[in-house]
Amino acid sequence: MKFDLHTHHFRCGHADGTIRDYIEAGIAAGLSVIGISDHTPYFGHGEEHPFPHIAMAKRDFAGYVDEVLQLKQEYAGRIDVLLGIESDYFPDHIEQYRKVLSQYPFDYIIGSVHSVNEVSIFNKRRWKGLDEQRRIADKTAYYALIQDSARSGLFQILGHIDAMKGNYPAFSDIPATEAVDETLRIIAGARVAIEVNTSGKTKLSGGWYPSDAILERARYFGVDITFGSDAHIPSRVADEWDEVARKLKEIGYNEWVYYKNKTRIAVPL
Repeated sequence: MKFDLHTHHFRCGHADGTIRDYIEAGIAAGLSVIGISDHTPYFGHGEEHPFPHIAMAKRDFAGYVDEVLQLKQEYAGRIDVLLGIESDYFPDHIEQYRKVLSQYPFDYIIGSVHSVNEVSIFNKRRWKGLDEQRRIADKTAYYALIQDSARSGLFQILGHIDAMKGNYPAFSDIPATEAVDETLRIIAGARVAIEVNTSGKTKLSGGWYPSDAILERARYFGVDITFGSDAHIPSRVADEWDEVARKLKEIGYNEWVYYKNKTRIAVPL
């Protein structure tokens, strides 16, 4: 049984296609389940739409939910359409996000860290001129945020947990093994899943998020795994699903999971 829980569409301002386009792409790819999980608005920001090319406007949020629910009914029997959302993790605004998101019938919420010390994790310039001590500090701060997001209780899935390597491949070589292991211990204890996200191929790092080495450590700590293409164009739906399944089997996983009505559903590999 094939599923993909991480897809976007035009409302976020940096993806192409409609929700229907992604559902149809999922059917063409042989999916039984597709999750729609566009970026939340910036609920903690005073403006209506402060970052038009990063996330949807607040005024578009209810319409997004309504459209997914309508398409869920329309496609019933052909593909199971799940209502998801990808939410930034901002510690100062977590309760506001919790309050807003609790008002809607999400099947799952993906929690993702996209900025550290108010700088995008994908910003290539953030690493310029930093010595090793500062690089270690930034990597440790990134994983501290991921740890806190796991503890928050808001999320069923954590998104792309080493995506800071996306435009800085040397990130993986920064010595902070203890921070990564502690993060995986906390995630396992919180019973939150991490995704294998195949969108890393669209960045300088190439490959998947997280690395095979982190997946092996995740297996050791008993972390649940799910799949997300993080598709921003319909043709990437389910991208490399079979390859990911094979790799997880090699590592020793015998199942992965998805969420419906925020309930964990295990699928044999």
